[in-house]
Amino acid sequence: MGIFSRTRDVIDSNLSALLNKAEDPEKMARLIIQEMEDTLVEVRSTAVRFLARKKELQRAIETLGAEAEDWETKAELAVRKDRDDLARGALAAKRRASDRIDEAQRELKQVELEVGKLDEDIAKLRAKLSEARQRQKNINLRSQSASSRIKLREQMDDKRSATTQAALDDAERAADELESRVDAYELGADRLRDEFARLADDKIEDELARLRARAGKNNAQE
Repeated sequence: MGIFSRTRDVIDSNLSALLNKAEDPEKMARLIIQEMEDTLVEVRSTAVRFLARKKELQRAIETLGAEAEDWETKAELAVRKDRDDLARGALAAKRRASDRIDEAQRELKQVELEVGKLDEDIAKLRAKLSEARQRQKNINLRSQSASSRIKLREQMDDKRSATTQAALDDAERAADELESRVDAYELGADRLRDEFARLADDKIEDELARLRARAGKNNAQE
């Protein structure tokens, strides 16, 4: 069973009430829009049939009017020819055509009233459908926003936060270890340079001692 039972139900519907009562507003919005679209198609089809009937009646009235005028002309001719019998027949045919014109005009008036009502209904249905589509967009945006907030809160959950913090701590320890290894390499290099520097100093002292011995000096004379 549909949400709406007839066109007037769609036009008079309270979309806010329908959506607020729904357990799944997104699904309800889709159903409402689908039924509104189906109703609009049905009303338009009915309007097309009435418009076709309107044109048919207008053509019939025009044709019958020409026919009535033709019988009027024939009746005048018969009178001029002193053929009252033919004149009476022509006038009777004219009356039948006039009666059919009156009948068609009455129907045309009713059809035009229905077309006017259908035109109003179509305008109201289109406005209602536009409202429903806008509400659907708003519902979708709210749902997306809620989903994003839920994901963010899940990410900020204590267990996940603790796991993330532990991973960061492990990364920092690994970085500290790498830096310590680099420092260790640099420390070894510094010690090696110091050893070579001391060796160079020893050679200088040996050279100085040799020169002092040649000059007949010793450390005691200093």
